[in-house]
Amino acid sequence: MAIRINGADIAVPDDARVSLLDLLREQLHLSGTKVGCNQGACGACTVLIDGERVLSCLTLAAQADGRSVTTIEGLASAGALHPLQDAFIAHDGLQCGYCTPGQICAADAMLREIAAGMPSYVTADLASPAPLTREEVRERMSGNLCRCGAHNGIVDAILHVAAERAA
Repeated sequence: MAIRINGADIAVPDDARVSLLDLLREQLHLSGTKVGCNQGACGACTVLIDGERVLSCLTLAAQADGRSVTTIEGLASAGALHPLQDAFIAHDGLQCGYCTPGQICAADAMLREIAAGMPSYVTADLASPAPLTREEVRERMSGNLCRCGAHNGIVDAILHVAAERAA
């Protein structure tokens, strides 16, 4: 039994009650994933499991057995920042930075959801791909809170990366 975390196989904890968040932060010392509310309401602990966003505070580590977990530390490759990380910096999508890792992981998954044609609450036409508007991004990112108010920069960063991928 193992969980692949950022490319490395990690044994599933013996204690079935260990949350994925606690495994990442307390046992593996991957401090990028943040403890926010510890109730699934803020999104600061968002990581990717098999490319889908999950709240690690509400996910037991045992639920990730046999799956691939990517944290903010695992998004960058070959020493280069992930395009979303670069865009968040360029568009001032952060202030204190506490929510940023969760925001970036959520945005990465969100862009894949849009590419796959998954609708959101504000998607007007379910028969065709949703245009990536500010409203669409805000709706899709609504589970990730920024207490500093950097939401405009976050949306700008996501739209920038989406436009680069579309080009």
